[in-house]
Amino acid sequence: MTKPLSPPSIAIVKATAPVLVQHGVAITTRMYERLFVDPEIKALFDEAAQASGEQPRRLAAAIVAFAQNVDNLPALTGAIERMAARHVETKVKPEHYPKVAEALLPAIRDVLGAEAATDEVLAAWGEAYWFLADVLIHREAQLYIDAEPMAV
Repeated sequence: MTKPLSPPSIAIVKATAPVLVQHGVAITTRMYERLFVDPEIKALFDEAAQASGEQPRRLAAAIVAFAQNVDNLPALTGAIERMAARHVETKVKPEHYPKVAEALLPAIRDVLGAEAATDEVLAAWGEAYWFLADVLIHREAQLYIDAEPMAV
């Protein structure tokens, strides 16, 4: 079972939603720059969607939706299902999640600066990231099991 997010982290994540609306694509673009130094990770992504900017826009929209609904997670069920299905389709594994965190959290500070992306804000977003990652990892594990051929 996924550990619930702390109330202070929920408040910080929710409060940062307007900033993410404004800077989300810049953050996700920077995150992918950081992430794609690893060729194994880069190979998991659709290069055309990266080149067109579609993937950074899609991820930014997902992050904004998460921030806006962090206190109403049932509103995200459909999006989580679609994301988990896409992750299984592209062979995302639990070991990839730390690498995304290592790219995303510094990207937030890179774009917003240390004054806006304080240690407290990054800690809240780190907690929120791992909360959502845990939800996705568990759902993806079930989807991987469901996709296995039946033994006869």
